[in-house]
Parts: sequence; C-alpha cells; structure tokens
Amino acid sequence: MITDDILYLGVNDREIDLFEGQYVVPNGISYNSYVILDDKIAVMDTVDERKKEDYLANLEGALGGKSPDYLVVSHVEPDHASSIDAFLQKYPNTRLVGNAKTFQMLALYFDRNFDNALVVKEGDTLSLGKHVLHFIMTPMVHWPEVMFTYDSFAKVLFSADAFGKFGALDADEDWTCEARRYYFNIVGKFGMPVQTVLKKAAALDIQIICPLHGPVLKENLSYYLDKYQIWSSYEPESEGIFIAYASLHGNTAVAARKLQELLTANGCPKVAIADLARDDMAEALEDAFRYGKIVLAASSYNGGVMPFMEDFLHHLKGKNYQKRTVALIENGSWAPSANKTMREILSQMKDIHILETSVTIKGAVKDADIKELETLAAALTE
Repeated sequence: MITDDILYLGVNDREIDLFEGQYVVPNGISYNSYVILDDKIAVMDTVDERKKEDYLANLEGALGGKSPDYLVVSHVEPDHASSIDAFLQKYPNTRLVGNAKTFQMLALYFDRNFDNALVVKEGDTLSLGKHVLHFIMTPMVHWPEVMFTYDSFAKVLFSADAFGKFGALDADEDWTCEARRYYFNIVGKFGMPVQTVLKKAAALDIQIICPLHGPVLKENLSYYLDKYQIWSSYEPESEGIFIAYASLHGNTAVAARKLQELLTANGCPKVAIADLARDDMAEALEDAFRYGKIVLAASSYNGGVMPFMEDFLHHLKGKNYQKRTVALIENGSWAPSANKTMREILSQMKDIHILETSVTIKGAVKDADIKELETLAAALTE
C-alpha cells in the first residue's frame, strides 16, 4: 500500500538472468505498477509479460470486483507495456491514456485498435475524483514517448524509469549502488533531458516517488534528487580513482594492481579496480562515472588495443562520458599501440583531460616500470 487509496500491483522477477538482454541482475528485477482507487479508477502501467499472470491476479485482488476506467501508459518499453494486450482482454472497456508518441509506438508492438485512447500533452490533467493527475512530458528519459504523472492530491510522482534500480523488491541491497549502475547504463546518455525533468520536478510538492523498477521512495527524497542531479550533470560523485585494465598475459594486470597499491599508499581515499575481461562491464561503467579520475591499462593487440578495452571505451562514448581526468598505461612487447588507440577513442569524448604522464611497459613489469608507475601515482594524487 502506497497510501490509503493507491496500491502497489507490481511483481518481482527472480528468474531473469539478463535485463534488457545485457545487464546481469543477480537479484532479479521488479516490474512496478500501481492503481489509484477513486470515483474513477486509474492503473499506472502494466508489467513485463513474463509475469503477466501474477500481475493480473494482483490487479484483480486490488480492484475487488471493480473494473478500471483508465490505464496510464508512461513508457512503451516491453518490460512495462507488453502485458497491455492481456490487460485489455480482461478489462476491454478501460481507456488507455498516453501522449501522441505513446500510441505511435504501441502500434509497433500490438496489432489492435486504440481509437478509444485519451491523448494527453504537457500540462493536461485528468480528474479521478479527489485525485487529479497532471501529465509531464519527459522525452528521452530514456525513450521519446516517456511521460511522468503527478497526483496533486496525494503528492505522488509516478516517475516511469527514473529513480529506478536493478534488483527485486525483496533483495537486501543498497539502493545507491544498483540505482547508479541502472542509471548510467540505461539512462546515462541522456543527461540533458534528465536535467530538464529535474527542473520540472523542482516545481512540484513531491512526497512520494513511484518508479517502474525498484522501491517506492517515501523518505529523504532530497537524497535521491541530489543523486540524479550529480549523475545527470556528469559530475564526479565520489573522491577516488578507478583503474580499468585489459591484460593479455597477466603482466598488464600486475601493473594495474601495483598502481592500486601505490595510489592507496599515496593517500587516495578509494581505488576501485576492474578486470574488463572478467568483471561486469556495467559495473565498470558505473565506476567510471562515479569517480573523477580513471586509469586505463591495456595490452596492445593487432596494432591497436585489447578488444575488451576497446569495447569498454565505446561503451563510455555511447553513454556520453565526459568531465574526467584519464591516465594511460600500455603494454606491448614489440610494438606498443594501446595508448595511441585509447587516445584516439578518448579524443571523441567531451571534456576529457589525458595526463601527459603515461606508462609504456614492454613485457613483464620490471623495476624501471615500477618507477614509472610511482611517477604516475604521484601525478594522479597531486
């Protein structure tokens, strides 16, 4: 129960292994839906069809024999909208509510007529009785049709994918870590649209945030809003350095671990490290955005750089990576090429400062290489 007359209808999915076919979710995911019980009844979104039977059972129990008047569709992505057809088969007189782009995109997924739809735009309202829904267009957070709905009576913001996180609702895990990984991998590219939405949200009296994934947020909302402000402006969140490495025969990994030791000894408050061949790429991307400085250490490969590092850099570029200081370490026994390739990819990103101090290793890490790593550690911790 969210309030006396706003109920939670969502479901946990503990069987899913990859969210959106690419993100590891060891604790599953939740698909959230809500119902507002008033003179008119409005359901806020559906869930992934993977869990439609559980969802429809939850809905039937909440309605107590009544039928919904409206189904508000805030986001057409299938993890929220693929149960719409099953919903309408069960409640055929329900009127769908969305914006013009909502119904253009629904037509891509469903071969059915939406002539009975209520098409809304920015600033439109829908009265359910004492609850009044205000529609806020939020394009590219993170699809073009996305919209928020604000209930001015209950002071509840239905925020679509914003403020969501990975993990089922019964998972015992920190909100910030999995919300950060969720944000940068799914929404991260669209910082400017998120900033626009935050300005709109600042004008509302919000007491509760109901996202489409993760827990309902009721306390200390300024904390979550501040996190989104930091993340969407691409500013570093935590003091520290992130080392990402891709090692061909293990020598580059030795250099990366040695640098981690040196940075810690130099007083760096946090040194995170990831093996790009083995660790979760989505978590590596999360850490790259979390800290203000990053070290890229990679073996040379086919006249370029190890594929895992190249893939990681293209992920960063695709998520609008910017405003960071970067240091480079390469290894190449006969023709070092990694630093050159990494520089070329980094040059395509915005506001990236590459340290002049870099390290080139040829084969195993030797005493002279450790001296260079010490110089690099000093430059990073000035």
